Amino acid sequence: MQTIINVGFIGAGKSTHRYQAPFILRRKDKFKIKTIWARNLDHISWERIPQVTYTDCLEDMLNDQDISLVVISTPVMHYEYAKMALEHGKNVVCEKPFTDTYEQAVELFNLAEEKNLKIMCIQNRRFDSDFLTTQKVIESGILGDLLEVEMHYDYYRPYVSENTDHFNPYQGYLYGHACHTLDQAISYFGFPDDYHLEVRQLLGEGRMNDYFDIDFFYKQTKVSIKSSYFRVKSRPRFVAYGKKGMFTKETEDRQEYDLKRFYMPTSDHPDFGMDREEHYGEAIFYDEHGEYHQEKIPTINGDYARYYDEVYEMLVNNKEPLVKKEQTLFVMKLLEEGIKQCK
Repeated sequence: MQTIINVGFIGAGKSTHRYQAPFILRRKDKFKIKTIWARNLDHISWERIPQVTYTDCLEDMLNDQDISLVVISTPVMHYEYAKMALEHGKNVVCEKPFTDTYEQAVELFNLAEEKNLKIMCIQNRRFDSDFLTTQKVIESGILGDLLEVEMHYDYYRPYVSENTDHFNPYQGYLYGHACHTLDQAISYFGFPDDYHLEVRQLLGEGRMNDYFDIDFFYKQTKVSIKSSYFRVKSRPRFVAYGKKGMFTKETEDRQEYDLKRFYMPTSDHPDFGMDREEHYGEAIFYDEHGEYHQEKIPTINGDYARYYDEVYEMLVNNKEPLVKKEQTLFVMKLLEEGIKQCK
């Protein structure tokens, strides 16, 4: 019989019920969600998952010998909860950006190694359809030698910045969103030879961090990671330039779009997260004969459940972690360094 991993959640909000549990539930042959902890059960606004125990006693869940994996899905206190779970002998996956500080991240990785446990950051956006499709185009060779890649993660949410009257380094745009795109860049292109960070508060000192522009420099390629809360029209999600052509993916992965309208990844929704033809990216390039091409590129389907496939392989078959310790630590280093530009 295949091993089934019993899972406990710390946190019962949006991250649990929208972004994590629906994809674990797609892997019933590998995982069973046994318990979800909330500080106050009366404050849970999400529909409860059938046959899952909801509790406000964290010790009961952590002392449950059947639970071998704890998912940290709270908006705050990642370090404290992850440390508590490790000390109770549980493997851990933890929401982005993992911890508040680099030193906290190092401590958690060291603690996991001491206890022969696994801990990994939840970087499920490695399975975004726009990112996967851009990789496919690059690897096809039609662009030629890769020169430049632009990755954008834009919003038009001025009210978020305007309604925030203080600066909190851990609750701004860099920590909340750069953790996605930085990891994507590192996971595919590797660690850069050099980098440049520009992190800003568009409304001035003492206000929210709402902008970043980060450049990674490689031997031949520059990767730019840019985001703002003040873009009325978002820039393309991905643009890749090579010596022979370019690829543009205007729209982002649609999994989050579907999740936000409660169109969940179930057997009733086989088209969950899938692009329509109007969302396809476009490649413009010259072939080996010098002939010009302009083609729509069908999108590769994204699937956040694939992250939990990797978790399973790590825990059951001792596969190398999808998200390496060194990758998470490098992201934490960049976040800490970048946020120092704000006051």
